[in-house]
Amino acid sequence: MTKTGKNLAELTRLADEALRSQPGCETASVPGLYGLPDVREGRNWEIPNVVLGDSLISDVDRAVITVHHQLGRKYYLLMDQ
Repeated sequence: MTKTGKNLAELTRLADEALRSQPGCETASVPGLYGLPDVREGRNWEIPNVVLGDSLISDVDRAVITVHHQLGRKYYLLMDQ
């Protein structure tokens, strides 16, 4: 599977949409991502913070892991932009 590079804004938007589509996370949001500068291959980004809204932390914890896993298989963060 070929990964696609995304800039920070694009990847943040994708992560936010993916998180909100998870059960119980409709009001949660991803305010931003963090690039991992020392990672050369694979997932070079993480979701450091999530705004819960009315969502339960247990739902959001599960969803963040799922979203990071799913999106990390498809996208990497373009660090030079």
